[in-house]
Amino acid sequence: MKRTVLETRRQVVSAVICAYPGGRDCAAPRLGMSVKKFDNHAYENAGSRPLTDEQICLLESQTGTTHLPDFVCNLYGGVFVPVAEAGQIDNLDLYARSINTAVKRGLVDAIISKALQDGVIQDDEVQAILAAHRAHVAARHEEITAVIVLHRENPGSQESK
Repeated sequence: MKRTVLETRRQVVSAVICAYPGGRDCAAPRLGMSVKKFDNHAYENAGSRPLTDEQICLLESQTGTTHLPDFVCNLYGGVFVPVAEAGQIDNLDLYARSINTAVKRGLVDAIISKALQDGVIQDDEVQAILAAHRAHVAARHEEITAVIVLHRENPGSQESK
């Protein structure tokens, strides 16, 4: 999935609302607000405070998106990597993560190769390379933490090695 990191918090809120099933008409009641009040907070109209991080997180937990953490991590030059939970991982999942990581690395290499065809890397190509690289690093980190979560020794276990 190719998705650019959004540049402003307002873009984040807008993307979350667009991704929410039923849009703002369904997101508003989820947060216990009327649509008008929700719009005022979401778009910071009429002197209203913006939606809180917790409210955005609640909406994103239902959409499966990570716009807000991606945005915040990007502000600090980092990448957001969700941590896997032990009950959700098996060896098949590890294999799928490995393939996903390889695909993302291949994309980085392909973008670099294409950028170098004319012998110079342009600014827009730099952005594409770095965005793909961030996605690769995040996928690799997620893959590694999943291996650790699945195979970590439990304290007090009596497994022989």
